[in-house]
Amino acid sequence: MGESDGLQWRERQRQAVRAHADADARRRAAEQARAAELVAWFVAEATRRGLPATRLVARGYDGRGRYRTRLTGWYVDRAETRAVDVAGRFHLLTVPGGLRARLFGVDPQPSPAPLVIGAGGRDGESVPLRDLLARRLDADATGG
Repeated sequence: MGESDGLQWRERQRQAVRAHADADARRRAAEQARAAELVAWFVAEATRRGLPATRLVARGYDGRGRYRTRLTGWYVDRAETRAVDVAGRFHLLTVPGGLRARLFGVDPQPSPAPLVIGAGGRDGESVPLRDLLARRLDADATGG
């Protein structure tokens, strides 16, 4: 293999890696857009049904501390670590915590909602976002 063959091979490898990364980015963007649609649907449906929004509280990473937030919305899981605010943004409500957080509260930033909650987790339990949101709406309808 000559030097020019090696350079061509490296360039083809770079292009393949770049193409793979671009395809992965497009897939992630499409999934995030679909998840955002589901979250918007949930907010519209919760509002239509008169599901009362509540002041959201974040928990420390260790699970012990509870911290005030300025967010209002709906918890969407039993552990109350995931929520949707009234503006239609998805939030993970786990934070570092500490004394400052206890005194002044916390401001969890929205994050892209995953299409599958818990995917890749060690416990093997995962649930599609659509199912999680539908369960939350149904739980309110049945008083659960």
